[in-house]
Amino acid sequence: MKKETITATVPADKEKGTPEMTASLVVDFATTLEEAKAAYGEEAILTNAFANWRITLQSNIRNGLRRGEDQTAIQARLGSAKMGVAQKGAVVDPVQAYLARFQSATPEVQRQMLAELQARAAKK
Repeated sequence: MKKETITATVPADKEKGTPEMTASLVVDFATTLEEAKAAYGEEAILTNAFANWRITLQSNIRNGLRRGEDQTAIQARLGSAKMGVAQKGAVVDPVQAYLARFQSATPEVQRQMLAELQARAAKK
């Protein structure tokens, strides 16, 4: 096991008048998988790993939705993702992303998007 210092900071909140706060914690970290299994057990390691993997995927899905990706684009981009392996930046077709965003928008937002497109087209 190896001692690790974990530090977290909460930014200052001017509205509430609270200052920035920082605290550190010194904990034992396993340095090998075998050491971790002996210290925590396989079930705890897998449970934690899959919980983190789920959060990572959910974050990627939310980011895709914000960029206008639809279900098909998200599945294509993340369907072959591997736990612990960084995803390379996906190429997103901006027209398809805009159309997907338009389709999922409320009628009010759709009207705003159309007005923006018409305004930009008039400038050309």
